[in-house]
Amino acid sequence: MLFKLPREGLTLEALFSPLKIVLQPLVTGGLLLILTWQPKKWHLLSGLATFAEVHAAQEWCAVLWGAGILYQTNRWLSRRYLNAFADNTEWDSTNELVVITGGSSGIGAAIRSRLASNGTRVIILDIQPPLEKIDNVFFYQTDISSSATIEQAAEKIRREHGDPTVLINNAGTGNDMLIVDQPTAETERIFNINILSHFHLVREFLPAMARQNHGHIVTVASMASFVTQGKNVSYACTKAAALAFHEGLTQELKHRYNAPKVRTTIVHPTLTRTPLVDHITRSQKSRNFCLEPETVRTLSLTRSTLERAPNSYCPVDSRLLGASAGFHPGFRS
Repeated sequence: MLFKLPREGLTLEALFSPLKIVLQPLVTGGLLLILTWQPKKWHLLSGLATFAEVHAAQEWCAVLWGAGILYQTNRWLSRRYLNAFADNTEWDSTNELVVITGGSSGIGAAIRSRLASNGTRVIILDIQPPLEKIDNVFFYQTDISSSATIEQAAEKIRREHGDPTVLINNAGTGNDMLIVDQPTAETERIFNINILSHFHLVREFLPAMARQNHGHIVTVASMASFVTQGKNVSYACTKAAALAFHEGLTQELKHRYNAPKVRTTIVHPTLTRTPLVDHITRSQKSRNFCLEPETVRTLSLTRSTLERAPNSYCPVDSRLLGASAGFHPGFRS
């Protein structure tokens, strides 16, 4: 099927997806060749258009072909740059060990299921166990808001399975409370889970990845990294911090560890249908566009192989929200 609607139905991304064909140099180049090269005895378009119309079509195809070349070249160079111009063909799903926080439900469960189906060993760090048991999925009951608990779990993982090669910082929590109404303990809990756990987990697992020059650290952030709403301030603060954490970690890997094959990726999904936002999707179902966890999983897994490491927005057109970070404050409020 040439065009397939996403799980969420007809979206802006689906509407504009056919335009991707316009930026395919093979398509526009082929049309340009047909329009330009015509044997004298073969006037393919003579009965359909005038010479002026054909000439205008040639010009448009030439412009689109050039734009497509620039677009594809930029994508290729960006991918190479984000991978430190280092090729990595060592990814073997059956030999990797993936640690994922919050892997029992929501986005984490969707990622865990896909990885496990490919034969990858997956370690879940969560409070609640997963609903299904899979041979190559191992559950460690862990309160990641506690650094001591994380240290104990990490030591047990290394002892029983070896050093993880992929860390997916996925777990997150939040609420819809006003700043002055939120108890200090609740604020600390959100920060401990959403951002401080990233520091603790990277301290545990990054050194081995750097020594082997092989690994990947994936941060599941949010569009709240760029856009803050009232009654969601603590959550947005942690997601902005997660973006800063990702960028700083990327620089340290490049300049301090000299480990170009340890990749970093950050994913910014919009509102996703998970237990965290059940109260929102139930009460405002008709007014909210809500992603399915499988959609975020697809994007996260495409990026969590050891071959690519870009910043990812889900859906893709939500990157416009990221751009709004530079807009006038009056627009953002």
